[in-house]
Amino acid sequence: MDLSKIKMVVSDMDGTLLNSNHEVSDRFFEIHEKLKKRDIKFMAASGRQYHSIIEKLLPIKDDIIVIAENGALVKQQEEELLVTPLVKTHRHNLLSKINEIEGAHAMLCGKYISYFDGKSVSFLDQIKEYYSSYEIHDDYSSVTDEILKIAIYHPVSAEAFIYPEMMSLEHEVKIKVSGLNWVDVNHINANKGYALQHVLDTYGLATDEVLVFGDYNNDLEMLQVAEYSFAMANAHPNVKKVANFETTSNNEFGVERVLEKIIL
Repeated sequence: MDLSKIKMVVSDMDGTLLNSNHEVSDRFFEIHEKLKKRDIKFMAASGRQYHSIIEKLLPIKDDIIVIAENGALVKQQEEELLVTPLVKTHRHNLLSKINEIEGAHAMLCGKYISYFDGKSVSFLDQIKEYYSSYEIHDDYSSVTDEILKIAIYHPVSAEAFIYPEMMSLEHEVKIKVSGLNWVDVNHINANKGYALQHVLDTYGLATDEVLVFGDYNNDLEMLQVAEYSFAMANAHPNVKKVANFETTSNNEFGVERVLEKIIL
């Protein structure tokens, strides 16, 4: 494995760069400084909202590119490189479908603010880790913001209880199991792979010049873009099938271990 050509590193956040306490290690920030000196760009790619990602990477926020909301928003500093919102006509039908699923809670995700309804208030402690900038509305019809994603939370298992009920709509929208408790619904063209390819084209980078890390199903498309694609040891089985390489878990510095090989 020759990593000498790498010019960009892309990492998912939860379950990948973040440990189980939702923390970025000091070790990573030290490595990033060395990558920066070698003109290797870093891009965070997450289902999280933009502000939540930036809060985790605050010391390096001016140096990085951010793929937020599963690829629906790509931003570098104050410049929006790509925005792919949900089609407005889909919103009502999706919310009606979600309301029929027992135990499901829907969140509307705008570019920079997420919207919860009264049903979700009891789960705020669990979900505000991912949606730090939010408003609570009694009725989602009062939300006029452009919506990039609908995030659906289930307290037991999103893959078991939400995805089977939503999968019939996959010809209209992108539906991804993004974590144990989450299913995300985006525009059919909004995914991390599409967003990553857009950035590579913008910078004139080849697929063998980018290194990608992921752990869950919403990472599949971006792992398929890169030749140097790494699944975490804790990754979903689907991710391990797609990735070309594997590293240790997010709690065992799996990302940092690989990046240190680039520096060496």
